[in-house]
Amino acid sequence: MNWARLCENPVLANLPYKIQTDKWGNIVMSPASNTHGIYQAKIVALLSRMMNTGTVITECSVETSEGTKVADVAWASNTFIKANKEMTPFVEAPEICVEILSPSNTKAEMNEKKELYFARGCQEFWLCGSDGNMQFYKNTGELAHSRIFVEFPVVVEMY
Repeated sequence: MNWARLCENPVLANLPYKIQTDKWGNIVMSPASNTHGIYQAKIVALLSRMMNTGTVITECSVETSEGTKVADVAWASNTFIKANKEMTPFVEAPEICVEILSPSNTKAEMNEKKELYFARGCQEFWLCGSDGNMQFYKNTGELAHSRIFVEFPVVVEMY
């Protein structure tokens, strides 16, 4: 099924979990905990305070070779937003894509999403662990910290 049609479907509009699609267009559902939501909100707040330009996006859909994937948080430059503002899903990834680990996520799943986002132009992939520890990646490997938001903490505090 087409992602735009899924977004317009009233039956799917108020689900208590997020959905993505696989490469065949099948819906894949992933339940999110309250802890997941708290980390998502904290990351959005931190990015919003640190950025001078650009846009923070939650539940950012990106069309990939393996279906539509949804980053928990993303940051996009003004240039990216101007070029892609009307698209759902985006056919290219924003500069930063962030995933927050849920108990149902596997390392293999996160590695796959990381590679899929990089293949669509993502410059940095961030992974927030269940303890708030952040890992930062560029397409060539892990980084000690973000190069785009150098002041972003390596641990996101829950409290």
